[in-house]
Amino acid sequence: MKSREQEYKEIFIAEALEYYDALNRHISTLEKEPDDEQTLAEIFRLLHNLKANSKAIGYLQISDVSHKLETAFSLIRSKELNFSDEVVMVMFDGVDLLGELIHNIDNPTYGEPDPVLLRNLDIIVENLSDSTIELAKVQKYNTSKNLTLSDLIYIQIKKLDHMMNLVGELMIDRDRIISISRELNNDDLKGVSSHLYRITEELQYSVMDARLVNIGSLFNKFPRIVRDIAAAENKEVNLQLTGQDIQIDRNILQIITDSLLHLVRNAITHGLETPEERLKKGKERTGSLRLSAQSDRDNVLIRLTDDGKGIDLKQVKKTAIERQLVAPEMATGVTDNEVLSFLFEPGFSTAKQVTEYSGRGVGLDVVKNAIDSIGGRINVESEKGQGTTFTLQLPTSIAVKGALLFEVDEIFFAIPLLHTEQVVALDKDELHEVGDVLLANMNGETVTVVYLHELLNAPEGAMRLGDKTRLNGQVQNVIVVSYNNRKLGLIVDKLYRQQDIVVKPLSKPLDKIDIYGGVTLLGTGKVCLVLDVPAVTRYFISRRQG
Repeated sequence: MKSREQEYKEIFIAEALEYYDALNRHISTLEKEPDDEQTLAEIFRLLHNLKANSKAIGYLQISDVSHKLETAFSLIRSKELNFSDEVVMVMFDGVDLLGELIHNIDNPTYGEPDPVLLRNLDIIVENLSDSTIELAKVQKYNTSKNLTLSDLIYIQIKKLDHMMNLVGELMIDRDRIISISRELNNDDLKGVSSHLYRITEELQYSVMDARLVNIGSLFNKFPRIVRDIAAAENKEVNLQLTGQDIQIDRNILQIITDSLLHLVRNAITHGLETPEERLKKGKERTGSLRLSAQSDRDNVLIRLTDDGKGIDLKQVKKTAIERQLVAPEMATGVTDNEVLSFLFEPGFSTAKQVTEYSGRGVGLDVVKNAIDSIGGRINVESEKGQGTTFTLQLPTSIAVKGALLFEVDEIFFAIPLLHTEQVVALDKDELHEVGDVLLANMNGETVTVVYLHELLNAPEGAMRLGDKTRLNGQVQNVIVVSYNNRKLGLIVDKLYRQQDIVVKPLSKPLDKIDIYGGVTLLGTGKVCLVLDVPAVTRYFISRRQG
């Protein structure tokens, strides 16, 4: 994996070379139309950005030349300097020097730039007089050079999206060919299919790698945002950023940007106390906000932690009852994690009381929906008076997902690994019938367990989800899934393997069935339905709490 410095340098060089080409075009335009204000403004913008970017990354020669050219064009804009033939030539020479400096960033044999040219730029910048331009005619900078192309190019994201879709189709056909080669037991076909597997896998990871960006491209925008929000709220906030070099799919980063901004705003506005309140509580007057990223197998974890008020679970439970999100008689048995999950319910976000004690409910349903849309998870942990942590678990890619394959009633299904907590074998005696659902104790936690066969095949009125007599055999295969701080055990007939799958949307009218998140094809050619864990979990939790 590239270092953060190397990636920033490559991005800088690619942008700088684009600026170089654009400057040459615009100066040519300006030579023909010296009064074109729009072109002048664009030249000024490009030079200003190049000056700032090169200074920030440590290329001071590029910054210095950019600054001199920027100053010269500011004089032209203000009519203090005429865009004469001599000035045009020096401007072109200056831009050529920028190109030379950019192309030779990594060239250890490249010496200092030509001092005659730099003198000409200084004459234009420092003397503010057209008469001094005559001095620039003493010796011209040699602009004859070989044409070169950058090793770096910009690619539109939609082109990479299209490539990823094609790779997905190729993966499906690859798995089918491998399955056929095994059935025919042909050595030649096995060799070809094995090579196809390696090439397809390498192509998949190459395309995915091309879509990756450092998460710092988003994180590094937050110091200014936090400063502005804190100033508006009359609060003092110390922001700590870690993990900026962690890489993630650009589309995923784009989708979660608004969600992360919302969480940060809520943490400052409603989570952190004022300096006076914090001092009364024995805390430091400056609140702490930590935003971190780390890799977790095939996922990326983003955590936002504050040391503010925390969340009052009793008040959340009271509000949930008032908003009819849980029946009063069921509320006493709700776990702390399930109490926190109410914060993400659409009905809960309208409760005025929430903003008065924590503000955590406002808009969190929108945040959760955005995370759900990319197949991610969001979790919240909080301690009253101590602070709150939001954890976003995100896939590194949208198109290709790791999944667990299983079978129910001789039909293949898949569940994304991101929502899979564990797979356990439970004895039928470990399942307890409570009302119309089954419950099991797993590591000290009571988990609702359901038989997927009943959900997928039985008519609504005939479902008996709490009836153990319908289970086949004494030992049950249970997949424990997690969504919105809640766990659910799914009893399946057979467990298979983990596998990368390409999820395709269902065709109409099947796309209206909530419990299915899409479909994929297995190597055998069989269709495999992908379960939508959020929809399945919501359905059974509502039965348990209703």
